[in-house]
Parts: sequence; structure tokens; C-alpha cells
Amino acid sequence: MKLSSADKRLLDALQQDATRAQADLAETAGMSRTSAWRRIRDFEENGLIQGTVALLDPQKAGFHIQVLLAVSMTEHTDENRRSFEEHVTGLSAVTECFTVAGERDYVLHVVVPDMETYTEFLQSEILKHPSVRSASSTFVLQRVKYTTMLPLSP
Repeated sequence: MKLSSADKRLLDALQQDATRAQADLAETAGMSRTSAWRRIRDFEENGLIQGTVALLDPQKAGFHIQVLLAVSMTEHTDENRRSFEEHVTGLSAVTECFTVAGERDYVLHVVVPDMETYTEFLQSEILKHPSVRSASSTFVLQRVKYTTMLPLSP
């Protein structure tokens, strides 16, 4: 999708705070309220805007352990991939799952309240899956940067 500079300003404003008033968004983007409303609807219909959410602080929500979990598959078949991806999609502790190139096949971002919960999760949900050969856990000590904003404007 080709984005104009006004579109980028509108999307940047939405990424910063999607609860802003439509008039404020339009003014920031340099367009009329009607044009801004129309562009937002176009972005939603085309899938550029996938949803509007509230971003929670994991610590304050009781999730004190964050893990980057690297997973290796037993075999690189379509059936194994599909089975594993369907499995992790249903796991609420997994907030993100990436297929990756390199020594491992997947990297998962996992959030849990404590180490006991993580140990149980790893042993029962990941290591027992028939497609998984091995897994390696990297524990997050401190989140240095976190943003959901895409860099539309330099």
C-alpha cells in the first residue's frame, strides 16, 4: 500500500495514541476530519490497521518472568511446522512466535508469573510436543526498549 506523507502522519498519530479525538488526528495529519475518517476506514479494510488494543505492563499484570525460547524441530516437514504452529497459537503464555533462520527453527516470547509456572510450561507444553527436538531458554533481565510503533516517518 502506497502511503502519502499525510497518511504517515495520521498513522504515526494513531500508533502513539489510538484514543485521540478524530479532529485532533485530522489536524495532526493535515487533512479534514472526513478525509481522516475515510483513510482510517480504508486502512482497517485493507488490513494495515489490524486492531486497537490497550498495552499492559507485564510486571504490573503479574508476569514477572519473560523468556525468549528458541526451539528446534525434529524434522522440517510441513506437517511438523503446521502442528507446532497450531499448538503454540493456542498457548496464552506465548505472546509472539517467529520462524527464524539459523541454528533454531522458532523463537517464542513467553510471559509467566513465576519460574515454577515456566518450568511446567516448558516441560508439558513445549518439550513434550512431538515436533520438538530441543529448546533453549534465554531469560529477560530487563526490557530496555519496547514499542509497537512502526517507523513510518524518519
